[in-house]
Amino acid sequence: MALVTTKEMFEKSMKEHFAIGAFNVNNMELIQGIVEAASEENSPVILQASSSAIKYAGINYLMKMVEAAVESTDIPIAIHLDHGPDFETCKKCIDAGFTSVMFDGSKYDFEENIRLTKEVVDYAHAHGVVVEAELGKLAGIEDEVNVSANDAMFTDPDQAKEFVERTGCDSLAIAIGTSHGAYKFKGEAKLRFDILEKVKEKLPNTPIVLHGASTVIPELVEMCNKYGADIPGAKGVPDEMLHEAGLRGVSKINVDTDLRLAMTAQIRKTFAEDPSAFDPRKYLTPAREEIKKTVKHKIHDVFNSSNKA
Repeated sequence: MALVTTKEMFEKSMKEHFAIGAFNVNNMELIQGIVEAASEENSPVILQASSSAIKYAGINYLMKMVEAAVESTDIPIAIHLDHGPDFETCKKCIDAGFTSVMFDGSKYDFEENIRLTKEVVDYAHAHGVVVEAELGKLAGIEDEVNVSANDAMFTDPDQAKEFVERTGCDSLAIAIGTSHGAYKFKGEAKLRFDILEKVKEKLPNTPIVLHGASTVIPELVEMCNKYGADIPGAKGVPDEMLHEAGLRGVSKINVDTDLRLAMTAQIRKTFAEDPSAFDPRKYLTPAREEIKKTVKHKIHDVFNSSNKA
């Protein structure tokens, strides 16, 4: 099967009330672990790369690895740009074969976000590529995204409707309380499902996206810390809330931090238990298996996308 856009998978997710995992990638082991998990669960999957991941791995390397993954399975796979900072980055990815791009204009005022998003939409649609946009600001730090808690703001449902109508974007990332990175909540985790409900009322046919939605799996944090890491107090979005978000109309849920934790936990464990290890295959193989295990859990137990391919 060739790479696909997210259009059909999102239409099915909205009709059948499940979410699709969008997993960040920047190397071979991540891609392999994610795609093997999705294949075994017979789930559609979105592989996504940020601009910093593209700088790290190179866009040609990433695309060739993704193409190899596509050749290994029959499940629908989309390749998506996560947090495209400008038109030039979005254009570069579209021209390289990405099937979906996100333009993140959330740092701009409402009118400027509309203007810049529409510029990306016009170019993408002319090339058969779909566009995700963002309205509202998520707190937290991840790659090149850095927003303080004081600057974060929830998405306004009325603005969301106007934004989608004026830009023509294909999906919309909204801010309802999630945040980027491993430190999402200081107190009790809470998502504004009331805002999600109002957005879905006004945009019943527009796929909604949640960024900053890693669970920050406690067992993985514990394993990292057990073998020498220093990640105190890390706290993410509980699985139950993410599952509820999918039932309430969220079509795409982004996962990055949990994959980083999975890979780091197993690499640290290998080095701690076998200080003589220096063959990358010896520590990247268990890391890849932990990524696969983590993704299977997300697909089967949280997103409910098993057997939806």
